[in-house]
Amino acid sequence: MEKEFFLLILLCLQPLWDFVTAREPLIKSPFFPVLFSFTAYMAFCLPYVALDFLSIRLPDLRKYKIQPQTYPSLGMMVPCIIQSVYHHVVLIFPVTFLHWYWRPMDLPVIAPELPEVLLQVAICLLLFDFEYFLWHLLHHKVPWLYKTFHKVHHKHVSTFALTTQYSSVWELLSLGFFAAVNPLLLGCHPLTEMLFFLVNIGLSVEDHSGYDLPWSTHRLVPFGLYGGAPHHDLHHLKFKSNYAPYFTHWDKLFGTFTDSLELCLQHGFLVKATAKQLFSKT
Repeated sequence: MEKEFFLLILLCLQPLWDFVTAREPLIKSPFFPVLFSFTAYMAFCLPYVALDFLSIRLPDLRKYKIQPQTYPSLGMMVPCIIQSVYHHVVLIFPVTFLHWYWRPMDLPVIAPELPEVLLQVAICLLLFDFEYFLWHLLHHKVPWLYKTFHKVHHKHVSTFALTTQYSSVWELLSLGFFAAVNPLLLGCHPLTEMLFFLVNIGLSVEDHSGYDLPWSTHRLVPFGLYGGAPHHDLHHLKFKSNYAPYFTHWDKLFGTFTDSLELCLQHGFLVKATAKQLFSKT
Protein backbone atom coordinates (compact mmCIF):
# COMPACT_ATOMS: atom_id res chain seq x y z
CA MET A 1 0.00 0.00 0.00
CA GLU A 2 2.80 2.40 0.90
CA LYS A 3 4.68 1.52 -2.29
CA GLU A 4 1.55 2.19 -4.36
CA PHE A 5 1.04 5.55 -2.68
CA PHE A 6 4.69 6.49 -3.20
CA LEU A 7 4.48 5.46 -6.86
CA LEU A 8 1.33 7.53 -7.26
CA ILE A 9 3.13 10.60 -5.91
CA LEU A 10 6.07 10.03 -8.23
CA LEU A 11 3.90 9.68 -11.33
CA CYS A 12 1.18 12.21 -10.48
CA LEU A 13 2.29 14.54 -13.30
CA GLN A 14 1.61 11.98 -16.04
CA PRO A 15 -2.06 13.00 -16.56
CA LEU A 16 -1.00 16.64 -16.87
CA TRP A 17 1.72 15.73 -19.36
CA ASP A 18 -0.74 13.57 -21.33
CA PHE A 19 -3.05 16.60 -21.50
CA VAL A 20 -0.18 18.72 -22.85
CA THR A 21 1.07 16.18 -25.41
CA ALA A 22 -2.48 15.66 -26.69
CA ARG A 23 -2.09 19.18 -28.08
CA GLU A 24 1.24 18.42 -29.76
CA PRO A 25 0.57 20.45 -32.96
CA LEU A 26 -0.03 23.56 -30.84
CA ILE A 27 2.92 22.90 -28.51
CA LYS A 28 5.28 22.41 -31.45
CA SER A 29 3.96 25.46 -33.30
CA PRO A 30 6.40 28.41 -33.66
CA PHE A 31 3.64 30.62 -32.26
CA PHE A 32 3.21 28.66 -29.01
CA PRO A 33 6.12 30.13 -26.98
CA VAL A 34 5.06 33.75 -27.52
CA LEU A 35 1.37 32.96 -26.96
CA PHE A 36 2.21 30.97 -23.83
CA SER A 37 4.45 33.76 -22.53
CA PHE A 38 1.97 36.60 -23.08
CA THR A 39 -1.06 34.63 -21.89
CA ALA A 40 0.69 33.52 -18.71
CA TYR A 41 1.93 37.04 -18.01
CA MET A 42 -1.48 38.64 -18.43
CA ALA A 43 -3.18 35.86 -16.46
CA PHE A 44 -0.91 36.55 -13.48
CA CYS A 45 -1.35 40.32 -13.83
CA LEU A 46 -5.14 40.51 -14.16
CA PRO A 47 -6.04 39.57 -10.54
CA TYR A 48 -3.78 42.36 -9.28
CA VAL A 49 -5.23 44.80 -11.83
CA ALA A 50 -8.69 43.97 -10.49
CA LEU A 51 -7.38 44.41 -6.96
CA ASP A 52 -6.00 47.86 -7.86
CA PHE A 53 -9.45 49.03 -8.94
CA LEU A 54 -11.33 47.31 -6.12
CA SER A 55 -9.06 48.42 -3.28
CA ILE A 56 -9.70 52.09 -4.11
CA ARG A 57 -13.33 51.54 -3.22
CA LEU A 58 -12.99 48.87 -0.52
CA PRO A 59 -11.07 49.91 2.61
CA ASP A 60 -10.75 46.28 3.74
CA LEU A 61 -8.54 45.61 0.72
CA ARG A 62 -6.60 48.85 0.99
CA LYS A 63 -4.76 47.67 4.11
CA TYR A 64 -2.80 45.18 1.98
CA LYS A 65 -1.36 47.89 -0.28
CA ILE A 66 2.33 48.41 0.50
CA GLN A 67 2.20 52.07 -0.53
CA PRO A 68 -1.46 52.88 0.17
CA GLN A 69 -1.11 56.54 -0.80
CA THR A 70 -0.57 55.67 -4.50
CA TYR A 71 -2.71 53.72 -6.95
CA PRO A 72 -2.11 53.10 -10.66
CA SER A 73 -4.52 54.77 -13.06
CA LEU A 74 -5.77 53.37 -16.36
CA GLY A 75 -3.49 55.88 -18.06
CA MET A 76 -0.51 54.28 -16.30
CA MET A 77 -1.57 50.72 -17.08
CA VAL A 78 -2.30 51.06 -20.80
CA PRO A 79 1.28 52.02 -21.86
CA CYS A 80 2.56 48.98 -19.94
CA ILE A 81 0.18 46.69 -21.82
CA ILE A 82 1.02 48.29 -25.18
CA GLN A 83 4.75 47.92 -24.55
CA SER A 84 4.30 44.28 -23.51
CA VAL A 85 2.35 43.47 -26.68
CA TYR A 86 4.97 45.27 -28.78
CA HIS A 87 7.85 43.40 -27.13
CA HIS A 88 6.15 40.03 -27.53
CA VAL A 89 5.39 40.62 -31.23
CA VAL A 90 8.53 42.45 -32.35
CA LEU A 91 11.15 40.95 -30.00
CA ILE A 92 10.09 37.72 -28.27
CA PHE A 93 8.42 36.11 -31.31
CA PRO A 94 11.48 36.40 -33.63
CA VAL A 95 13.77 35.05 -30.90
CA THR A 96 11.49 32.11 -30.06
CA PHE A 97 10.97 31.45 -33.78
CA LEU A 98 14.73 31.08 -34.29
CA HIS A 99 14.89 28.82 -31.24
CA TRP A 100 12.03 26.73 -32.69
CA TYR A 101 13.85 26.50 -36.04
CA TRP A 102 17.25 25.51 -34.65
CA ARG A 103 16.11 23.35 -31.71
CA PRO A 104 12.71 21.75 -32.33
CA MET A 105 10.93 20.71 -29.15
CA ASP A 106 11.01 17.02 -28.32
CA LEU A 107 7.99 15.73 -26.39
CA PRO A 108 8.85 12.51 -24.53
CA VAL A 109 6.04 10.10 -23.68
CA ILE A 110 6.84 9.84 -19.97
CA ALA A 111 6.33 12.75 -17.59
CA PRO A 112 9.05 13.70 -15.10
CA GLU A 113 8.72 12.50 -11.52
CA LEU A 114 7.40 15.05 -9.04
CA PRO A 115 10.51 15.16 -6.76
CA GLU A 116 12.70 15.76 -9.81
CA VAL A 117 10.45 18.61 -10.97
CA LEU A 118 10.39 20.27 -7.55
CA LEU A 119 14.17 20.03 -7.19
CA GLN A 120 14.94 21.33 -10.68
CA VAL A 121 12.45 24.20 -10.44
CA ALA A 122 14.00 25.20 -7.10
CA ILE A 123 17.52 25.07 -8.58
CA CYS A 124 16.42 27.09 -11.62
CA LEU A 125 14.92 29.72 -9.32
CA LEU A 126 18.08 29.92 -7.22
CA LEU A 127 20.25 30.23 -10.34
CA PHE A 128 17.99 32.88 -11.84
CA ASP A 129 17.99 34.78 -8.54
CA PHE A 130 21.81 34.81 -8.49
CA GLU A 131 22.15 35.75 -12.17
CA TYR A 132 19.65 38.57 -11.92
CA PHE A 133 21.18 39.82 -8.67
CA LEU A 134 24.57 40.25 -10.40
CA TRP A 135 22.99 41.80 -13.51
CA HIS A 136 20.84 44.11 -11.40
CA LEU A 137 23.67 45.19 -9.10
CA LEU A 138 25.93 45.94 -12.10
CA HIS A 139 23.22 47.99 -13.83
CA HIS A 140 22.78 50.11 -10.71
CA LYS A 141 26.48 50.57 -9.91
CA VAL A 142 27.49 51.60 -13.45
CA PRO A 143 25.70 54.89 -14.26
CA TRP A 144 25.85 54.38 -18.05
CA LEU A 145 24.24 50.94 -17.79
CA TYR A 146 21.53 52.27 -15.50
CA LYS A 147 20.66 55.27 -17.68
CA THR A 148 20.85 53.34 -20.95
CA PHE A 149 19.18 50.04 -20.07
CA HIS A 150 17.58 49.91 -16.62
CA LYS A 151 16.20 53.36 -15.88
CA VAL A 152 13.00 52.74 -17.82
CA HIS A 153 12.04 49.98 -15.39
CA HIS A 154 12.29 52.47 -12.53
CA LYS A 155 9.81 54.90 -14.05
CA HIS A 156 7.30 53.90 -11.36
CA VAL A 157 8.45 54.31 -7.75
CA SER A 158 5.27 52.58 -6.57
CA THR A 159 5.05 49.38 -8.58
CA PHE A 160 1.95 47.59 -9.87
CA ALA A 161 1.65 44.23 -11.60
CA LEU A 162 1.84 45.53 -15.18
CA THR A 163 5.20 47.20 -14.50
CA THR A 164 6.81 43.75 -14.23
CA GLN A 165 7.85 43.71 -17.88
CA TYR A 166 7.98 47.46 -18.37
CA SER A 167 11.64 47.49 -19.28
CA SER A 168 14.17 48.02 -22.04
CA VAL A 169 14.79 45.51 -24.81
CA TRP A 170 18.21 44.67 -23.34
CA GLU A 171 16.75 43.96 -19.90
CA LEU A 172 13.97 41.81 -21.32
CA LEU A 173 16.44 39.83 -23.44
CA SER A 174 18.85 39.38 -20.52
CA LEU A 175 16.22 38.06 -18.13
CA GLY A 176 14.70 35.91 -20.85
CA PHE A 177 18.12 34.40 -21.53
CA PHE A 178 18.67 33.61 -17.84
CA ALA A 179 15.24 32.01 -17.59
CA ALA A 180 15.76 29.93 -20.74
CA VAL A 181 19.34 28.77 -20.24
CA ASN A 182 19.00 27.37 -16.71
CA PRO A 183 16.53 24.55 -17.57
CA LEU A 184 18.71 23.81 -20.62
CA LEU A 185 21.85 23.50 -18.48
CA LEU A 186 20.06 21.18 -16.06
CA GLY A 187 18.61 19.04 -18.86
CA CYS A 188 15.07 19.64 -17.66
CA HIS A 189 12.03 17.85 -19.06
CA PRO A 190 9.83 20.15 -21.24
CA LEU A 191 7.11 20.03 -18.58
CA THR A 192 9.62 21.17 -15.96
CA GLU A 193 10.63 24.05 -18.25
CA MET A 194 7.00 25.13 -18.57
CA LEU A 195 6.37 24.89 -14.85
CA PHE A 196 9.54 26.84 -14.06
CA PHE A 197 8.47 29.55 -16.50
CA LEU A 198 5.06 29.80 -14.84
CA VAL A 199 6.54 29.90 -11.34
CA ASN A 200 9.14 32.46 -12.40
CA ILE A 201 6.71 34.84 -14.08
CA GLY A 202 4.17 34.40 -11.27
CA LEU A 203 6.73 35.31 -8.61
CA SER A 204 7.98 38.23 -10.66
CA VAL A 205 4.47 39.64 -11.07
CA GLU A 206 3.86 39.17 -7.34
CA ASP A 207 7.11 41.07 -6.65
CA HIS A 208 5.80 44.06 -8.60
CA SER A 209 2.17 43.80 -7.49
CA GLY A 210 2.48 46.37 -4.72
CA TYR A 211 0.50 44.17 -2.31
CA ASP A 212 1.47 42.30 0.84
CA LEU A 213 -1.30 39.70 1.01
CA PRO A 214 -1.81 37.06 3.73
CA TRP A 215 -0.87 34.29 1.27
CA SER A 216 2.09 36.11 -0.31
CA THR A 217 5.10 33.88 -0.95
CA HIS A 218 7.38 35.62 1.55
CA ARG A 219 4.90 34.71 4.30
CA LEU A 220 5.04 31.03 3.33
CA VAL A 221 8.85 30.73 3.23
CA PRO A 222 10.29 30.73 6.79
CA PHE A 223 13.25 32.55 8.38
CA GLY A 224 13.04 35.61 6.11
CA LEU A 225 14.75 33.69 3.28
CA TYR A 226 12.36 35.09 0.68
CA GLY A 227 11.81 38.82 0.20
CA GLY A 228 8.76 38.97 -2.04
CA ALA A 229 6.73 42.07 -2.84
CA PRO A 230 7.79 44.18 0.20
CA HIS A 231 11.46 43.44 -0.54
CA HIS A 232 11.22 44.47 -4.20
CA ASP A 233 8.88 47.39 -3.54
CA LEU A 234 11.56 48.87 -1.29
CA HIS A 235 14.07 48.53 -4.11
CA HIS A 236 11.91 50.70 -6.38
CA LEU A 237 11.43 53.16 -3.53
CA LYS A 238 15.03 53.35 -2.30
CA PHE A 239 16.96 52.27 -5.48
CA LYS A 240 20.20 51.34 -3.68
CA SER A 241 19.18 48.11 -1.94
CA ASN A 242 17.38 44.78 -2.40
CA TYR A 243 18.76 43.85 -5.82
CA ALA A 244 17.86 40.14 -5.74
CA PRO A 245 14.43 39.45 -7.23
CA TYR A 246 13.30 36.72 -4.85
CA PHE A 247 15.56 35.51 -2.06
CA THR A 248 17.33 37.66 0.52
CA HIS A 249 20.66 35.86 1.05
CA TRP A 250 22.64 37.64 -1.69
CA ASP A 251 21.62 41.10 -0.50
CA LYS A 252 22.49 40.16 3.07
CA LEU A 253 25.89 38.81 2.00
CA PHE A 254 26.70 41.91 -0.08
CA GLY A 255 25.35 44.38 2.49
CA THR A 256 22.59 45.66 0.20
CA PHE A 257 19.64 44.37 2.20
CA THR A 258 17.00 46.74 3.60
CA ASP A 259 13.95 45.54 5.50
CA SER A 260 10.54 47.19 5.61
CA LEU A 261 10.82 48.37 9.21
CA GLU A 262 14.09 50.22 8.59
CA LEU A 263 12.62 52.11 5.66
CA CYS A 264 9.39 52.78 7.53
CA LEU A 265 11.39 54.45 10.29
CA GLN A 266 13.19 56.55 7.66
CA HIS A 267 10.17 57.55 5.58
CA GLY A 268 7.29 57.20 7.99
CA PHE A 269 4.15 57.08 5.88
CA LEU A 270 5.65 55.67 2.69
CA VAL A 271 5.88 52.03 3.66
CA LYS A 272 3.79 50.32 6.29
CA ALA A 273 5.26 48.18 9.05
CA THR A 274 3.16 45.83 11.09
CA ALA A 275 2.37 46.60 14.71
CA LYS A 276 4.16 43.40 15.63
CA GLN A 277 7.38 44.62 14.01
CA LEU A 278 7.17 47.98 15.73
CA PHE A 279 6.44 46.39 19.10
CA SER A 280 9.41 44.04 18.77
CA LYS A 281 11.73 47.02 18.32
CA THR A 282 10.54 48.85 21.44
